[in-house]
Amino acid sequence: MQSNRLGEVLVSNNLLTREQLGKALEEQRLSGGRLNLGTILVSKKMLTEEYLTSFLSKQYGVPSVSLADYDVEAAVIKIIPSDVAQKYQLIPVNRAGATLVVAVSDPSNLFAIEDIKFMTGYNIEMVVASERDIKASIDRYYDQSASLADVMNNFNVENFEIVGDEEQVDVGFLERATEDAPVVKMVNAILQDAIKRKASDIHIEPYEKMFRVRFRIDGVLYEIMKPPLKLKNAITSRIKIMAELDIAERRLPQDGRIKIKLGGGKDMDFRVSCLPTLFGEKIVMRLLDKGNLQTDLTKLGYEPEALAHFMREIHKPFGMVLVTGPTGSGKTVSLYSAIAELNTVSENISTAEDPVEFNFAGINQVQMHEDIGLNFSAALRSFLRQDPDIIMIGEIRDFETAEIAIKAALTGHMVLSTLHTNDAPSTINRLLNMGIEPFLVASAVNLITAQRLARRVCSECKEPEHIPVQSLISAGVSPDEAADFVCMRGTGCPVCNNTGYKGRVGFYQVMPMREEIKELILNGANTAEIKRESIRIGIKTMRQSGLTKLKEGVTSFEEVLRVTTSDD
Repeated sequence: MQSNRLGEVLVSNNLLTREQLGKALEEQRLSGGRLNLGTILVSKKMLTEEYLTSFLSKQYGVPSVSLADYDVEAAVIKIIPSDVAQKYQLIPVNRAGATLVVAVSDPSNLFAIEDIKFMTGYNIEMVVASERDIKASIDRYYDQSASLADVMNNFNVENFEIVGDEEQVDVGFLERATEDAPVVKMVNAILQDAIKRKASDIHIEPYEKMFRVRFRIDGVLYEIMKPPLKLKNAITSRIKIMAELDIAERRLPQDGRIKIKLGGGKDMDFRVSCLPTLFGEKIVMRLLDKGNLQTDLTKLGYEPEALAHFMREIHKPFGMVLVTGPTGSGKTVSLYSAIAELNTVSENISTAEDPVEFNFAGINQVQMHEDIGLNFSAALRSFLRQDPDIIMIGEIRDFETAEIAIKAALTGHMVLSTLHTNDAPSTINRLLNMGIEPFLVASAVNLITAQRLARRVCSECKEPEHIPVQSLISAGVSPDEAADFVCMRGTGCPVCNNTGYKGRVGFYQVMPMREEIKELILNGANTAEIKRESIRIGIKTMRQSGLTKLKEGVTSFEEVLRVTTSDD
């Protein structure tokens, strides 16, 4: 048996005891062979999945890969049928001539490789991936839903009855239209394609003579398709029905949520926002994948010194930490990461959010409902009667919320919140403009961090890029460094959908409230004066943070200029 072979290798390398192997094999026998040995060892915490993958890679001399970094072509997936991939827990990832690269979790299973070789006629080259990654990829690529291209090719718009734009709509007819198979397939394909491409948002937009679908991928919008204009009401209504919204109401904004099961026990939430426009309802869906939510502060992109400041301030027993930036700059992820870091049995944590994007065990999360009077200030007042240690407020929008938050920070509570400002120094004036007294701001605020998200250069296709020395100096690189500064760019490859970028990284300006800054606040200094002083005492601006990432080869010169402004 392959399990025995793998088990013996692990025992001979002193990674398992003979007794542990016996227990694992017995559990496999009791499962009727449904569970493989690696799954059992990982579930019993005898080995971690990452360690097992790394060990197998070294033991059998084959590379290990992260399947999340691959976007496998449909033609490659079709080489191995779904039932065979499920049976052997493997997946094809690439094809080069007569060679097929196959990711496996158990490279000792030579029978499976021979079977695939015989069945496909290809020479098989193995790479090792974790069993979890392989299962997720099988769920992802062997989904029976049609692709966007297939749906569009098979769609006959001539046979589809038009739903009018009149004020009085036949709701019964509209409901029947949304259940038409092509519409259902098209909406399903849009959602599925967004998940595959790792989009953060889906925009479905009606115009006078055009109807289009765009995905936001790594912070940039790309046009994906243009469905026939005749279908705009049917597609819009289908999504509204899925989100449990009122399809008869087309004059007012509505918000809802769609939950989809992806297989393998994984769920995906879509936050749906519907906005009436001149030519119909625009729908924006935000994809909320808790499985991909990164809450490890050390992996968000903070520079070591900035991270040390941030960690020190959030662990203080009281005070206020503010995360600032425009919409889509990753503020919520930073707050959730801080909350995850602070979430222990000894702390009572309450959050007021609008909306609650992800739910966390051990944290009391409250959804705001303005229509019934449950807003941030009302929730905050209630929290203070709930014996809190840590309070998170989704956003400080008005004087009332700011005043209660400041008082909470001064009376023994740690308060975390966000504000919409351009950088950390301008946050001070934003609070003062709301009506908060300078001495309260100086006393209550521990730290302000401003941030932006930039695209990462694809690790598979990055290469050095020549940037003129004068351009580097103009961007903020010191003349001493500019001559030897090496920049990277992505040339485009299948892994990054030929964009040259894969994933995102944060640029951060972390400003602790040093005594010099507090003194300026009390003296009524403006934003420019606070910014100059913060630079003088060594606080990095976002442009400087971006240039650090550029020097490390994480992002490109183009991205640094796109998401940050000059420090002049």
